[in-house]
Amino acid sequence: MKPRVGISRCLLGDDVRYDATNRRSPAVAVLSADVDWAPVCPELDVGMGVPREPIQLVAHPAGIASAGERVLLLGVHSRADWTARMDAWASTRVAALAAERISGFVLKARSPSCGPAGVLVHHADGDPTPTGRGLFAEALARAMPGLPTIDEEALEDPAERHRFMREVLAFARLRR
Repeated sequence: MKPRVGISRCLLGDDVRYDATNRRSPAVAVLSADVDWAPVCPELDVGMGVPREPIQLVAHPAGIASAGERVLLLGVHSRADWTARMDAWASTRVAALAAERISGFVLKARSPSCGPAGVLVHHADGDPTPTGRGLFAEALARAMPGLPTIDEEALEDPAERHRFMREVLAFARLRR
């Protein structure tokens, strides 16, 4: 039986990004024969639509946790606040993924929703720092500690891809 692995939908080639494009990943295609994908697009699922305004993490003391920061998830131009909606949806979706018994997740690098690390956090002084984690990735890490995760950039490295699959298979064995 193939392990079930979550994945950011844009990496499968679905045109769900803010600009109605995708980020199809050749490395994802390599793994497709070995896993059963569980596709997720947080922005689409919270109702942002396609195409849509880009979003960003903005440092704010009343925000929610994103790695070592407190952030809001805001529209780049409108400043529409998607924080509460994304946080509530992410908690529910992560619980559903846990019930589906996923054994890993391939995340979109640097995404304000899916980036596992190095996501830009915009500060009042105007200088963004790569210190955040996407809000969905944060919920995933909080609810499923130890779940193997990787972004599509690291997945391009054959050694990292092999390491990730070893961890996924070990996690799947533990869940059985």
